[in-house]
Amino acid sequence: MKIHLRYFASVREHIGLSQETVETEATDLNSLRQDLISRGEAYAAALASGKAIRMAMNQVVSDGSTLLQADAEIAFFPPVTGG
Repeated sequence: MKIHLRYFASVREHIGLSQETVETEATDLNSLRQDLISRGEAYAAALASGKAIRMAMNQVVSDGSTLLQADAEIAFFPPVTGG
């Protein structure tokens, strides 16, 4: 299925893109993250499994078990703290 990816802050800096559209066989956000990690060193550095990364689908913060939807917008970003 085709999905639209958006990267923010340090994730964008590591990958070198702010957005892209990809075809994936992933079924949920966790498997999508693993697929992206396998794309190469930049993706692995940005999205490593032990790294605290937030994910959102269609502008709703979601956990890794969230099922993907065709043409969804998926965002990856580091946790943000306020003060």
